[in-house]
Amino acid sequence: MHELMVDGVRLSYHVHGSGPVCLVHPGGPGIHWPYLRLPELEEHLTMVYVEPPGTGNSGLLPDGDYSVERYASFVDRLVRHLGESKVVLLGHSHGGFVAVQTALDHPDRLAGIVVYDGMAFNGPELGEQAYRNLQAYVARRPPGDPVSAQVLQAWQDQPAGREEQLDVMRRLLPAYFKDFEAIEGRLTEWGKTIDITVDPNRKDTRWDVRGRLGEIGVPALVLVGVADFICPENSARELAGGIPGAELNVFAESGHFAHLEEPEAFRDAVVGFVRSVT
Repeated sequence: MHELMVDGVRLSYHVHGSGPVCLVHPGGPGIHWPYLRLPELEEHLTMVYVEPPGTGNSGLLPDGDYSVERYASFVDRLVRHLGESKVVLLGHSHGGFVAVQTALDHPDRLAGIVVYDGMAFNGPELGEQAYRNLQAYVARRPPGDPVSAQVLQAWQDQPAGREEQLDVMRRLLPAYFKDFEAIEGRLTEWGKTIDITVDPNRKDTRWDVRGRLGEIGVPALVLVGVADFICPENSARELAGGIPGAELNVFAESGHFAHLEEPEAFRDAVVGFVRSVT
């Protein structure tokens, strides 16, 4: 683990692999980075996994301002600290929001962005769309299926502390995969990596850059699983359609975690893009 201080806040990060530098920003916000460890990519790239502020070993923000713009500013400081002229930034889920914002605010730090199951907005509209998709997921399940009741109840719960939020995440987990039953046996060790930091001072942030996507001038690869309910294909297509020259890759056998459901296809897509822009 490495760290630096940014305006009095500790920022931790981890480096694995060799090759062109790919900075990885996890989702959440608040989810710890190990769920997004990508050993298949480490064979080809230098993967720098950041622990964003308010996550894991990194410090909390005293003012509770965890805006997407603030996260992007920490990415900028980390790239400068690494001494790299430019990096590829891969952001997953909420980290994808950060990748988009970094491309708007700090394009000179980027060789390109990989928006992995991300979107161009955050707020009530995201939640409403996700709930509709979750209802569609339940409708595809067999009648009386206990998983259906489990995920719907988890979505409706209002967890407060860390343990409550982890419980909700575990109960929701089947909906994050296209075929959870097929992959469940391979998730035992991965499931142990899931953790979250809860900052009670975290402020609610709304974010919408759909009207600014045309300003992005760095190469962009947009990745999405066809069965992703929370950052779905239609939002990925909206994102890719708004960024000039963006490439869209839809994983036909994945939900929110293509790096687990289709690891080889995911590796090939990311490594091919990074090599093309570095």
